[in-house]
Amino acid sequence: MFERVKPESVGLSGVRLQRIAPWMDDYVHSGRFPGCLTAILRRGELAYLDCRGMADPDSGRAVAEDTVFRIYSMTKPIVTAAAMTFFEEGRFQLDDPVARFLPEFADTPVWVEGEGSAMRTEPAADSMKIWHLMSHTAGLVYGARNDSPVGAMCRENGIDFSRRNGGSLADTVRNLAKIPLRWQPGTRWEYSVATDVLGRLVEVLAEQSLDQALKHRIFDPFGMHETGFQLQPGQLPRFAALFNAKDGGLELNERPDENASHARDVTLCSGGGGLVSTVGDYLRFAEAIRCKGALGDARVGDARILGRRTVELMTMNHMPGNADLAAMGTPVHSETSYEGIGFGLGFSVVLDPATAKAACSTGEHAWGGAASTAFWIDPVEDIVVVFMTQVMPSSSYPIRRELRSLVYQAVID
Repeated sequence: MFERVKPESVGLSGVRLQRIAPWMDDYVHSGRFPGCLTAILRRGELAYLDCRGMADPDSGRAVAEDTVFRIYSMTKPIVTAAAMTFFEEGRFQLDDPVARFLPEFADTPVWVEGEGSAMRTEPAADSMKIWHLMSHTAGLVYGARNDSPVGAMCRENGIDFSRRNGGSLADTVRNLAKIPLRWQPGTRWEYSVATDVLGRLVEVLAEQSLDQALKHRIFDPFGMHETGFQLQPGQLPRFAALFNAKDGGLELNERPDENASHARDVTLCSGGGGLVSTVGDYLRFAEAIRCKGALGDARVGDARILGRRTVELMTMNHMPGNADLAAMGTPVHSETSYEGIGFGLGFSVVLDPATAKAACSTGEHAWGGAASTAFWIDPVEDIVVVFMTQVMPSSSYPIRRELRSLVYQAVID
């Protein structure tokens, strides 16, 4: 874990940071969250870490620094970073067709209208590119969230990357490639299973399973030994219970026991949402991204996975014409608002805080997870924030905007 310092030594007010604890307490005591924690790094030092409530209310186990959480879509930036390590080795270019590595996508058509036997499709005007996968502009959808005939086809054909304990990533991607795309590649932003496909591409490039590829390229270099697709020995007693938000309260979704999907044999490693992790591990990943690809002394290089220019490329807005998601996106739930927000390679990117109507900095990159976890990296203020809880869906409460306000009001230099 990072060294704990007085907030004032890194330009934060300790008194003003004390406003975060009552905010967390309000969510816990009102029954909206079982428990949660907030961690703040500034300039690489741990200025704030506080835990509130229960990781497992049934057993009375409190949230702690070593609690293991399902991070869902916070998996996506990690998988994208792993893919970019191959980019740095010259193994692919961002504008390479996905079909160069996953030939099942060579002839995937694009939906035009109709459904079932009356569905009309057309050939893709341009091939799906690797950068399309990284930026959610590949024309893919989340079948469970999309109400178009394409989403319906995904459901009817059992395309489900969250099915951890059955099937394989390779087979699921091959089946997905038989479903028409919802959009012409590169023309629309829609939050989708694109990063799951990217995870399969990583497997092909690495010639090993996604869990092993991430271990060798991300987790081992950064000392992220608590992060993986399946619970490790000793983690189950620290695993958090999962809840659904219901009528202003909580409904149990999954107990943290031997029957939990992450505790059983995981055969499908979802690059879009399959990892479990701890606050300490995710802080290490996020801080390495803030430091342009290295953790610790960048001059040494033994904890570097990406070069500075690569991280800068990843955290630029890749929407055509520098558009925000309001101009490029479709009205589906994602882990960010659309106005004033662009998207890079694996991260949302703040283009205009005034348009976004949020306390943040231009260039901030971030993402979140379905169980209301979140992180952001502010390269202007040298701030990293990680928030953990286990309540689905992430749209239940405006915690990310509220926490931003609480963090930035404490900046005093």
